[in-house]
Amino acid sequence: MQEHYTLISWNVNGLRSAGKKDFISWMQEGRFPVVAVQETKISDPDQLTEELRNPDGYTSYFSCSTEKKGYSGVGIYVKKKPFGVKTFFGDNLLSREGRVIEMDFRHFTLVNVYFPNGGSGELRLQYKMQFYDEFLHYLIHLKKQGKKIVLCGDVNTAHQEIDLARPRENEKTSGFMPMEREWIDKLVAAGFIDAYRHFHPREVAYTWWDMKTRSRERNVGWRIDYFFVDESLEANMKEAVILSDVPGSDHCPIGLSLVFSEVEA
Repeated sequence: MQEHYTLISWNVNGLRSAGKKDFISWMQEGRFPVVAVQETKISDPDQLTEELRNPDGYTSYFSCSTEKKGYSGVGIYVKKKPFGVKTFFGDNLLSREGRVIEMDFRHFTLVNVYFPNGGSGELRLQYKMQFYDEFLHYLIHLKKQGKKIVLCGDVNTAHQEIDLARPRENEKTSGFMPMEREWIDKLVAAGFIDAYRHFHPREVAYTWWDMKTRSRERNVGWRIDYFFVDESLEANMKEAVILSDVPGSDHCPIGLSLVFSEVEA
């Protein structure tokens, strides 16, 4: 007997906006057991319609930005209720701006994150790098506790030259600066596998496109949305995909398939 998980991660660029673009019907038709969303842009789940808050067949959980309304925010829709949900991580950046939600399942712990964008100036870039450091420290803490971690979300950095259409032009742009890319190196060195690159080492595929320049039509994009999987779960990974044909946001959904046997229960 095996237990299958198909996980979806999607920066929806406004959950209420996504709701008007058939997000719920797409999720229900796909019958995905876990759907993690970023950049919900809500400060309270009560701002959502009943369909978005309690869609048929799903239970929803959110972490919202209360400091700045209409900003940031993450959430997870699940078919089966998790063993635990966490949105407060102490007196640090992880607990601010509604950027992190952690959820315990039978076989693994899912951490859904909307990492800061460092493109609006030096102070915000420093904030992003501090968030990166605090988050990696927290992940290592979880690993030491024996947690098997699946990390998903909008990391806001393309790791390698293959991960964006114009690497040379963007070497000094936040999202592809050496120190940002080096942080992903540290994440990998800490025992996390880039799931998409694990299955598709040479595939050119993107997850975000600049809407102002209509770059999606020309496929001039960046791969900045990821699933990173604890190396202890490598044998459980079956596939990772980028669903670039799904509209509704300037990002597209990404997916990860995991399989567990009863022996691993």
